[in-house]
Amino acid sequence: MRGLEKLEVGPRATMSGRVRLPGSKSLTNRLLLLSILAEGETVLENVLDSDDIQAMLGAMRALGVTHEVEAEEGVPGALRVKVVGCAGAPPALRRGSGKEAGAELALNLGNAGTAMRPLTAAVALGDTDTLVTLDGVPRMRERPIEDLVVAMKQLGVDCKCTLGTGCPPVAVRASGLRGGRCQLSGKISSQFLTAMLFAAPYASEDVEIEIIDTLVSVPYVEMTVKLMRRWGVNVEVGEGWGSFRIPAGQCYKSPGKAFVEGDASSASYFLAGATVTGSTMVVEGCGKDSLQGDVFFADTMGQMGAQVEWGDTWVKVTGPPKGELKGIDVNMNAMPDAAMTLAVAALFAEGQTAIRDVYNWRVKETERMVAIVTELTKLGATVEEGRDYCVITPPAGGAQGILDNVAIDTYDDHRMAMAFALVALNGKKAVTINDPKCVAKTFPNYFVKFEETTTAQ
Repeated sequence: MRGLEKLEVGPRATMSGRVRLPGSKSLTNRLLLLSILAEGETVLENVLDSDDIQAMLGAMRALGVTHEVEAEEGVPGALRVKVVGCAGAPPALRRGSGKEAGAELALNLGNAGTAMRPLTAAVALGDTDTLVTLDGVPRMRERPIEDLVVAMKQLGVDCKCTLGTGCPPVAVRASGLRGGRCQLSGKISSQFLTAMLFAAPYASEDVEIEIIDTLVSVPYVEMTVKLMRRWGVNVEVGEGWGSFRIPAGQCYKSPGKAFVEGDASSASYFLAGATVTGSTMVVEGCGKDSLQGDVFFADTMGQMGAQVEWGDTWVKVTGPPKGELKGIDVNMNAMPDAAMTLAVAALFAEGQTAIRDVYNWRVKETERMVAIVTELTKLGATVEEGRDYCVITPPAGGAQGILDNVAIDTYDDHRMAMAFALVALNGKKAVTINDPKCVAKTFPNYFVKFEETTTAQ
């Protein structure tokens, strides 16, 4: 658990200028996994140096993956990682590795869902019969993974949630992926499907995956499929993202070098900051050609009244004059992380803002629905909470009615800290962020960038 430091932010009146984003967490861990599974050597640039990525790098060391890590010259907080691909299972799970039948291996993945879920499927590819246990922090033991485990069992994997809770720890026998047909629930997390897709090319038989209900966060699955195809693997996608077929006998081929796009979820704070203060901000590192669906949070700001301009690798927003921001009613299922930023922007809007179809807030780094409702209420907002939605009525007087001397609890959740820092943009009252260091999960220098792009007048 982190310390209980506090950070007073603001008051600030504008957020403007240009900001270069750190590498995407979702892309970084996907590309690291592809680099492990691929044939050939890969150099990854603009790799995010954060808690989640360090969790993946630690797992790579434990799995015997040969790699080198160095700071990227001239880019604070970015790494350059060279990975020697394994053309399948990592060395520690291959015959001849020195592991005998009945051996055990433990991986501690912190609270990194983007490492936990894909690695759970990937370690099954080994042929040593090693029992791999994947575990993390106490909150990880509350995050569901049973749907993935059930699907893996259907493809011949010996695996289980060892505490019987449907959450980690997960024990996986590294004895191969048979393949065949499986049914998978997609309503809790798209990461379960991503895990299955990444491992599937190395199954003994073709893999067919049927989604038996609603698939959440489709843009993240689209990102996975695009990356697999770029790395030389054929994926057949059924109508409406309801089914997938991956022929057996394929192997990822390294492109040699890959650049990690800027984190589009992190872009949301700067796009929203400019929007609520009537300022102009250019975010560099992701644009209209981005693999990440969260980049289209800019269009959500457009619905609230901002002007939006697009480039291939950048997006620019100019907020409406202060007092003209409009509340909106929007389905945010495709970008639940950025939806948290919208929840705070709603404090500055005229009228109610409804955020819908975000049930998976409840199974993220913290129980985000409860956390968001609790902290917005502290600030003077009125919030109606439903199972998968919330409706936010700003304080009387809008941003000027935000209560003073409020300390925001962040629940060891990086996105709570970053989103609620935007409260300080009301121009009159500061806000205190408890445990600000939790931003190290994805954006260690966030508060430095916040100060650089905001002004008090």
